Amino acid sequence: MLKEFKEFAMKGNLIDIAVGFVMGAAFKEVVTAFTGGIVSPLIGMIFDSDFKALKYQLKEGTLNDAGEMVGDVFLEYGTFLTNVIDFIIVAFVMFLVVKGVNNMKKKEEPAPAAPAGPSEVELLIEIRDSLKK
Repeated sequence: MLKEFKEFAMKGNLIDIAVGFVMGAAFKEVVTAFTGGIVSPLIGMIFDSDFKALKYQLKEGTLNDAGEMVGDVFLEYGTFLTNVIDFIIVAFVMFLVVKGVNNMKKKEEPAPAAPAGPSEVELLIEIRDSLKK
């Protein structure tokens, strides 16, 4: 069983998937930094607010004994929109990568057509005739 596991783990496809997963995770960090550091401030400038700070208050909290507001409930749609933008960027780049890899792959030549020979009916007739002899 250990030998089978080793063969499974060392298959090329599994190694490729692992490398792709690690690269994807690293790329996600780059995209998150790009979105948080460049895209969000630009969109925030358009909306005249911090994009990640966009939220809607669903419930107002109360003041505790220390004078702090507790119990506020917010719908943080700015964070959600930031993550949607991250996803769109990652999906678009992955699309471009897959498209580039597919273009780099050597186009397979179509298999040559089988040589024209007798049809199945002709072969069956020939077999029948040879059995009659």
